[in-house]
Amino acid sequence: MKVNQIYVNLPVKDIQKTKEFWTNVGFSINEQFSDDKAVCVVMSDTIYVMFLTEEYFQTFSERPVPKGDTTQVLVAIGLNSREEVDQVVNAAVANGAYQHEEPQDHGWMYQNSFWDINGHGWNVTFADMSQMPQG
Repeated sequence: MKVNQIYVNLPVKDIQKTKEFWTNVGFSINEQFSDDKAVCVVMSDTIYVMFLTEEYFQTFSERPVPKGDTTQVLVAIGLNSREEVDQVVNAAVANGAYQHEEPQDHGWMYQNSFWDINGHGWNVTFADMSQMPQG
């Protein structure tokens, strides 16, 4: 079995600010799946992030939305180059996110990260699998 799409659902306080943030970082919006309760950010042809108002998010789960400085998930996305990784992280930070940790260069893999304006953690990576150490 193979998954043909993924929709990651994350709670947010302000849909409009979230939409502006991700548009400014460089991603497009699928307006068909966006309204005043949700915004659908297109990460690729098969990967979408649904940012839902906390109230709307709660209609999908009986569990409470985490408050404050808690973390329930870190989202990792892979890009096509080190330059793209830094471009996304720098754009995010320029638009209100903050750096999670210093970039990590493992030779074959490069990683940078940020906390978005809603407190969600994003690890942004580039990996050259042909250079991955064996064994």
